[in-house]
Amino acid sequence: MEPPFRFDPLDDEAELSASRSPWGPDDHIGRLNWITDESRSEIMARVDGGGMFDLSVEYFVGMPTWTRAGDPKYDIWMTHTPDGSVNDGLNRVSPEVQRIYSSCGDSIAMTPHTGTHLDTLNHIGYHRRFWNDWNPDEDLGSRSWLKGGAEHYPPIVARGVLLDVAGLHGVDCLPDAYAVTPDDLRAAAREQGTQLRRGDVVLIRKGRMSRWPDPDGYMLNSPGLGLAAAKYLCEEAGAMCLATDTIALEVLPPEEPDVFLPVHAYLLAAAGAQIIEIVQMEEIAAERLYEFAFLGFPLRLRGATGAPMRIAVCPLRD
Repeated sequence: MEPPFRFDPLDDEAELSASRSPWGPDDHIGRLNWITDESRSEIMARVDGGGMFDLSVEYFVGMPTWTRAGDPKYDIWMTHTPDGSVNDGLNRVSPEVQRIYSSCGDSIAMTPHTGTHLDTLNHIGYHRRFWNDWNPDEDLGSRSWLKGGAEHYPPIVARGVLLDVAGLHGVDCLPDAYAVTPDDLRAAAREQGTQLRRGDVVLIRKGRMSRWPDPDGYMLNSPGLGLAAAKYLCEEAGAMCLATDTIALEVLPPEEPDVFLPVHAYLLAAAGAQIIEIVQMEEIAAERLYEFAFLGFPLRLRGATGAPMRIAVCPLRD
């Protein structure tokens, strides 16, 4: 496939439209179809075993979480404790045994869009139509989507590149509500000597992790991609998916009035490109590691609109 990397719109007359997948009616993963056995082997053959960077954040009570629509914040609680198991017998083991074998257990609750996570293609659409013509009338069950869930997602093994837009501007963090432009992305790539290729996982650093984990400082009026920048990465550069160090990939508040996460809608429904959010990029930016093997492992949550994931990146040999 050669540029422009655009797909067949479902509604030719609508200004905003979801797309039909070029990989057929049973496609659930969009641009991740660009990952093949050959592409994985090629990137893994170049991995430098001398270093690995973990780009995932830890989960803890009070961490910044998107709760604007009433979604649950991250919470954790003990389900059984050594003394409690002796006293209440919920483990169905005698108190004498429990005094010897001290048992602990816990449980967690959160939205799958908490911490380092991937947005699946069923997350946001246009006019009740989602990627590859999924729609809630036919494809949404009582508890979750019947199409497009994270259970379909493979391990994401690909060439990754970092575009350090904060570094380009010589700041620790871009200003509040700064909209990253195509010129910002081109300039960052040029200054770094980074070449963008079809099938890349593109990480865009705005420096917002310098404010983590302060909820207001990290989340409110976040800098992010403008719509033109997202279209440049997908349609001209051929990015496979995009990753960000912010709570949302796009600039908040949006550039235009009366819209709701327009960059999300474009990437997921029209471009078939997944979004990876809350990625810790400070260490690789300090090391000026701009090209690497990207290794991402989203949890296989059936029907979910997102999935927590662990990310590691490794330097590449020439």
